[in-house]
Amino acid sequence: MKILICYFSGTGNTQKIVDCYANIFTTQYGDDVTLIRMEDDFKYDVNDFDLIGIGYPVHAFNAPSIVLRFCKKLPKLNTKKPAFIINTSGEPLKLNNISSLKLTAMLKRRNITVNNEYHYCMPYNMIFRHGDEMAYRMWTTAQLLAQLDIKEIKDGVKSRLQKVFMGGFIAWVMRCEHWGGRLNGKQYKVNENCVNCKKCVNICPTHNITVKDGKIKFGGDCIMCMRCAHLCPTDAIRIGWFNSWKVNGAYSFKKPKSPDTKRYNKMLTKAYKKYFTLADKRIAESHFEKDTVLNADD
Repeated sequence: MKILICYFSGTGNTQKIVDCYANIFTTQYGDDVTLIRMEDDFKYDVNDFDLIGIGYPVHAFNAPSIVLRFCKKLPKLNTKKPAFIINTSGEPLKLNNISSLKLTAMLKRRNITVNNEYHYCMPYNMIFRHGDEMAYRMWTTAQLLAQLDIKEIKDGVKSRLQKVFMGGFIAWVMRCEHWGGRLNGKQYKVNENCVNCKKCVNICPTHNITVKDGKIKFGGDCIMCMRCAHLCPTDAIRIGWFNSWKVNGAYSFKKPKSPDTKRYNKMLTKAYKKYFTLADKRIAESHFEKDTVLNADD
């Protein structure tokens, strides 16, 4: 089977899930997988693929604007194609399930039918920093779930996330983040920590960051992906109105040698407990061997 997975990843969480999917599809099922970053030039004919995948991080309970813009440019296919959606967020709230509503409708008009949809908890790149123990647990759990989710896709078992009451209206309201992000992006600045390495310029998915007269400048096409601030090697970027929520530095995803003591571990305790309890139950009922986890990084 020829599979095309088009994805956007702000700071790497969705990238890890997409890579995990590609690994499982190719090594366990022998599929031919093509990965496309939505920020890159798209030079493929979607009609040539048997299965389409869309991956993204949830932004304010919606797909990021760059994802919607990408899918809007897709042509109407000659025949109907099945598709799956994978998305990530830092919290297991049911409101995340509405993030695909507009996206699914857009794909349907292009003869792409979403039969499967999966959400994975991965550590925050904004709001607060998860501890290393939680990041490791999220990643290893996601890999195990991905094995089971891909089996559903391959077996033709349809699985969609449960929507919420008035979800369409809530998603529409929350899409104010798309234009709000552009406004807030103009407030980004670098402080005295900046060493002018230009990493932020080179990695910005919308080319919103430039250098003028030797100074870093932020334009009006920010999508609030946090890639620049999260991956800045000197923690030099202030993210405007939301600077108190900034998280800097990539997660290791390795098993920590000592337990976490971060105060943020007490936030959303019930939601995380429910997420891991249901995940562990599903994994146990499948009789899946945890030793077969791919790339656990432990």
